[in-house]
Amino acid sequence: MLRRNLVVAALTLTSLVAVAGPVAAKDGDVVRRGQCTAASIWKLKLSPENGRIEVELQVDQNRNNRPWSIRLSDNGTLAWSGSRYTRAPSGSFTMRRLVANRAGADRIVARAANSRSGEVCRAVATANF
Repeated sequence: MLRRNLVVAALTLTSLVAVAGPVAAKDGDVVRRGQCTAASIWKLKLSPENGRIEVELQVDQNRNNRPWSIRLSDNGTLAWSGSRYTRAPSGSFTMRRLVANRAGADRIVARAANSRSGEVCRAVATANF
C-alpha cells in the first residue's frame, strides 16, 4: 500500500511540474538579462552540456517577422554567426548553440542587430564550468 501511494505521489508531482512549464534555469546555469538600444530586451543563458557549454540567447521585441543578425563569440573568437526572425505569438526569437568549454572561464558575448531598425543587443556572460 505504501509503495502504491509513493507511485501515485510521484506521478502527481510529475504532472504538476509538466503543467507548470519548463524551468527557466537549472542550478549552475549562468543567466543574464538586459535592455537593448531601443525597447527590446535580451536574456543570455549558459549551461553545462556534456563537456561543452550550451548558449541560449533570447531577444524579445514584441513585433513579429523582424530580422536579426547574430554574432556569438567565446573568449573573443567567433563561435557562430547567423540570423533569426522574431515570431508569433511573442515577437521574440531564441538561438541555441553548443560551444567548446575551454579551460578556465569562458566569456560569451552575443550581439544581435535588427537590420530594419538599427537596434542592437549586446549580451555578455562568463561561466567557469
